[in-house]
Amino acid sequence: MNIKKLYGIILFGIILSISACRKDDYYESKDVKLRFSVDTLRFDTVFTSLGSATRSLKVYNPKDQPIKVDVTLKNQNNRFFRINADGIKGPVVKNIEIGSRDSIYIFVETTIDPNQPLSISPFVIEDHLDISVNGNTQKLYLEAWGQNANYVPSTSGSGKGALLSCNFGQRTWNDPKPYVIYGILIVDSCTLVLPPGCRIYVHGGIVRDSSSAYNDGLIVFNQNGKLESKGTVDRPVIIQGARLEKEYEDVKSQWVGLLFWYHSKNNKLTHTIIKNSIIGIRADSMSDVTLHSCRIFNTGGPAIIGRHASIYGENCLLYDNSNYGMQLTYGGNYTFNYCSVGSYEGQNESVVLTDFYCSDPLCTEGPRVYRLNADFTNCIFAGSDKDEIGLIRVGPKSQFKYKFTNCAVKVDELLLPKNHPDFFDNCLSCVNLKNNDKLFLKRNTGDYRLDTMSVALSKGKFLSQVPVDILNKARKSTPDLGCFEF
Repeated sequence: MNIKKLYGIILFGIILSISACRKDDYYESKDVKLRFSVDTLRFDTVFTSLGSATRSLKVYNPKDQPIKVDVTLKNQNNRFFRINADGIKGPVVKNIEIGSRDSIYIFVETTIDPNQPLSISPFVIEDHLDISVNGNTQKLYLEAWGQNANYVPSTSGSGKGALLSCNFGQRTWNDPKPYVIYGILIVDSCTLVLPPGCRIYVHGGIVRDSSSAYNDGLIVFNQNGKLESKGTVDRPVIIQGARLEKEYEDVKSQWVGLLFWYHSKNNKLTHTIIKNSIIGIRADSMSDVTLHSCRIFNTGGPAIIGRHASIYGENCLLYDNSNYGMQLTYGGNYTFNYCSVGSYEGQNESVVLTDFYCSDPLCTEGPRVYRLNADFTNCIFAGSDKDEIGLIRVGPKSQFKYKFTNCAVKVDELLLPKNHPDFFDNCLSCVNLKNNDKLFLKRNTGDYRLDTMSVALSKGKFLSQVPVDILNKARKSTPDLGCFEF
């Protein structure tokens, strides 16, 4: 062969080789929208002992050119999940080639030991994969379940609503294993009974659809749904967020709360703890709720919302709420005895009373007004603001009825002529708190028992219908204010 021809062939081969490896053979724009066989990879096995499971998904390249993909497990120190992308082990796999209109497999393995404490192996274990092409990152979510529990409605409930019905009978949650609400639970045509010691953990999370985003950790009681929570001093019923790792201990708004909807009647909660939610309870539209010795704390919003409802509460403790302690709006009937409300966050009052409702923020259609009857006896309304009582009236004064009897309150600007200068005509034998008054023992640590020098000692009016405090301690003939008897 002519030497020149040989060199020519070799040179042509080298050019072809270089051309085949040129970067511009790969699609380089950021508009690549990968397709996944699933949007969330769920391990729907609830482990009862140490075990492993593997799931897989396919990642599709929609382009007519090859692409290079990076796959990263977000929490690279995650002890639960391990990944293998196109045969290469993670937690980080770079420069995976996906051919034109082709796909690759990603395998994810999880190992769960449900016998570990919840701080190590929580109810719901979550992570996600970052899958990047040309600097454009898409997320694929991973979910597994770390404890043997009753998952209601199921382990695939995220972003969904489920109905609990029992043909107007009762459903008692008396399994010794805890109950985990995953999604939105709607109770209708049924009385849900929670016996002493029942533990409910609600897993909330942001759900996004085409038009909105919302938190789906919610328990709703419809018109024919009812709750009977029967805790005791030693065995309270606990309803809280599902994340029990230490870093989530004081995180608020992990789930939405309890909603008693239109005409839900005869709901009764006794020695029940509600925490880590957006709200504690919301009683709406002519519903009624009774609260005995309940604690509602560490909420991102009000502990109690009453809207055109009826609520009775005694010996209740509301604190660490990033909004009102009690937000009682659009009228209704409210009676509270021996309740302690500590509102030391933000500028909202411990309790606000209104007789109106607006359907939009600017009230363009005008307010809807309904009569208010509110009665508070032997209660404490304390906090860091100048005024811990809020009164907003739109309708006739004769229909805006409130009374505080033997209560510790904190008011200042409320008494101005333009506001409610006659407030103490409706606050009989009350104590107006000052910032330097001794009141609670160690409120910074959530201890709302009364201090030895508390101004609330022996300032109460004896109520025969409430003979004990929140700890079942007998009340004195001249009782203390608030939920704790000294």
